[in-house]
Amino acid sequence: MITADLVFRAQRALVSPEDSGRPVERPATVAVRDGAVVAIFDLDAPVTLAAGGREIVLADDEVLLPGLVDSHVHVNEPGRTEWEGFASATRAAAAGGVTTIVDMPLNSIPPTVTTQALAIKQAVAAEKAVVDVGFWGGAVPEHLDDLPALHAAGVFGFKCFLLHSGVDEFPALDLAGLEKAMRIVAELDALLIVHAEDADVIDHAPAADGPTYARFLGSRPSGAENLAIAHVLELARRTGARVHILHLSSADAIPMIAAARRDGVRATVETCPHYLIFRAEEIADGATQFKCCPPIRGTDNQDLLWQALADGIIDCVVSDHSPCTPELKRFDSGDFGAAWGGIASLQLGLPAVWTAARDRGHELAEVVEWMARRPADLVGLPTKGRLAVGAAGDLAVFAPDETFVVDPGRLNHRNPVTPYAGRTLSGVVRSTWLAGRRVDTAADAPAGGSLLRRSGSEATAAGADLVGAGRP
Repeated sequence: MITADLVFRAQRALVSPEDSGRPVERPATVAVRDGAVVAIFDLDAPVTLAAGGREIVLADDEVLLPGLVDSHVHVNEPGRTEWEGFASATRAAAAGGVTTIVDMPLNSIPPTVTTQALAIKQAVAAEKAVVDVGFWGGAVPEHLDDLPALHAAGVFGFKCFLLHSGVDEFPALDLAGLEKAMRIVAELDALLIVHAEDADVIDHAPAADGPTYARFLGSRPSGAENLAIAHVLELARRTGARVHILHLSSADAIPMIAAARRDGVRATVETCPHYLIFRAEEIADGATQFKCCPPIRGTDNQDLLWQALADGIIDCVVSDHSPCTPELKRFDSGDFGAAWGGIASLQLGLPAVWTAARDRGHELAEVVEWMARRPADLVGLPTKGRLAVGAAGDLAVFAPDETFVVDPGRLNHRNPVTPYAGRTLSGVVRSTWLAGRRVDTAADAPAGGSLLRRSGSEATAAGADLVGAGRP
């Protein structure tokens, strides 16, 4: 007889198969002990509760999911905490069913390009995070020699830009620098994640000035993405490096990515909810809350992104949560050229993608596969993003048929700016559980998350993923 601290009984649970493929929906009793799933039984199986243990019986309209993993989050702290911060970002994550985030190396000050900067960011996160947090390192021209030390310190890989990043303290790599970074990454068997837009193409495109969305779209042509992705794939072929294409917007690049994979290039790719939900034809002039880079493109392009997801060419869906203060969106002028490019959606990713996916005939299991296991596998967290024996007790209780209207003022994001405002979405996260404990998303909630480091890093004790635990 299994003894558990926490037991869930669910008519509908998305249970991961042993081969780590797409989860299967079935009735289940899930037993959690010491922060991990210790058994998955039939619905009516007996389980002994430990002293002080708790049994949760899900309602008929609820589904038990593994906690989601969002590997593309700009928390911006320290340095630009008025844009976001670990307290607000991780509360938003938990409210959206996300139990693990991986923080981008910008737009914090200092950016995470040295082990000293990493330590500063970790110290801040440890005091505030209510979900688990990992970190990407940065690959910038002056700090490529710091990549091995960052790798040893446990970052999950390295991010680079091929054009201006939007902040001066995180400069781009030229092609020679990109090749150098890839050779270092290949030697480490690490992962290089790339914002792939070609600077020269964009420099020769029309300016983005003014409130017209079509003009902004023309300033970031799909050819800029396509050319940059071609450079990344060719250098990955040449160096043997593992590469990941961030926030794919241009569907034109999909055949090229598929062909490179067939040739043995170690390349993965993500897209984001906003590319799957919004369409360029529907964005009003001056609506700078929709500005992101690369930009939201047209309906035909979106259809091809969905097809690539279904075909497995696009590996995962992550938020690219990149918030800012309302002033930086330039709502006073509606000038797309001057406005900050980034979309806040960390809390809304699951319902947004589920709403659109269901309309296209996809199942909830597919959405969870794209947003939980595959991002976890991308960063090398084998106990995350799945509901299986031995996995972390990170879970979400989700009501897929309940609808709500997005009110920015009720979100946990620091600033009430999102293009989802006023949109009706399906799917409400009713509770989120981290290592078997319910996450408190109140503004004064104590930190309960842990800092994550890559398994096998020098700073990780006994090969575990968790360090610097903040859990009580």
